[in-house]
Amino acid sequence: MAGLIPRSWVIALATVITMAVTGSLGTWQLSRAAEKQALEDLIEARASLPAWDEQTLTQTQDLNAGLHRPVRLQGEWVSENSVFLDNRPMGGHSGFILVTPLRLKGDDQSILVQRGWVPRDFGDRTRVPAVATPTGLVTVAGRLAPPPSQLFELGEAQPGAIRQNIVLPAFATETGLALMQASVLQTGPPDAALQRDWPRFAAGVAKHQGYAFQWFAMCTTTAALYLWFQFISPRRKRRTDGPEFR
Repeated sequence: MAGLIPRSWVIALATVITMAVTGSLGTWQLSRAAEKQALEDLIEARASLPAWDEQTLTQTQDLNAGLHRPVRLQGEWVSENSVFLDNRPMGGHSGFILVTPLRLKGDDQSILVQRGWVPRDFGDRTRVPAVATPTGLVTVAGRLAPPPSQLFELGEAQPGAIRQNIVLPAFATETGLALMQASVLQTGPPDAALQRDWPRFAAGVAKHQGYAFQWFAMCTTTAALYLWFQFISPRRKRRTDGPEFR
């Protein structure tokens, strides 16, 4: 019928569109991998920097610029405001992350310290583990981190020693503490009651590279199928149908 687009054109157009889409997605995944790699390199570089003390920490305007770098802080534990964050696994086991505010030396500001992991009592799920908290001036070593991660929770956060989440503004109001918009993953001094196998940051670069390989493989396969069915296979068929094969 006149006016219809030839079938070969439709196939060619579909092939071009498919290759353009899959090739673009592969390129985008590579760019994401490069971004993640840059972030991972930045975190590794920060981890090797000298540790901040409490004075440097409180004088820093943008705490995000110091995330993942070492800190060595002096202060006093505000043990009455300790919280056990529930449903926090470590090493494949379920338990709590003990979080205690540290009132910094020579300042009215405090920072939440994720002191470590403790197992829960499955016989009595309301039982709080016994963890000793030193009194007086202490020195805490660790690395600066975002506030404790938020897990899905039905309804508003409930008060008490065992909680699902800590919402900084609400917790600051509840405790009357001037809390900094960050936390510390404590690494020292050692405490036999607490596990501190904090996961190393992994940006997932290999995942994006794998996705990129899949998209580029689809792009290459599309081109190969087009060449085979539109050019190579018809020529082979014409040769086999030639007079010499009759």
